[in-house]
Amino acid sequence: MSRQASGLMAWLLQRTTAIYLAFLTGYLLLKFIFDAPADHAELVAWVAHPVVAMALMLGVPLGLIHAWVGIRNVLIDYVHPTRLRLGLMTGFVFIILASGLWFLKAIITAGLGR
Repeated sequence: MSRQASGLMAWLLQRTTAIYLAFLTGYLLLKFIFDAPADHAELVAWVAHPVVAMALMLGVPLGLIHAWVGIRNVLIDYVHPTRLRLGLMTGFVFIILASGLWFLKAIITAGLGR
C-alpha cells in the first residue's frame, strides 16, 4: 500500500474495529445490567463459556488496534517534535502490548478454571 493511502487504512481500521466493539459493548452492558453474575465464581463460569471467551478474545486485539490507531493519529497530528512523538509512540506500544497480554491471560485463565 502506498504512503498516500495510509490515512485511508487507519480510517478503515478505526471504523471496522468500532463496529465490533460497539456490539460487544452493547452486549456486555445488557448482560451486566439485566443478568449480572452474583459472585466471582459465576463470573468466571460465564467468561469460561466458549462463545463468551471467543467474543472477548476477539474483542481484546480489536480494542487494542482501535486504541493504537486513535493514539497514533492524535500523536501524529498534535505532537510535532519527532523524537518526542516516537518516544510517546514507543511507550504506548509497550502499554498496549502489556495490556493485551494481561487481558488474554485473564480470559484464558478463566477458561481453564484456575
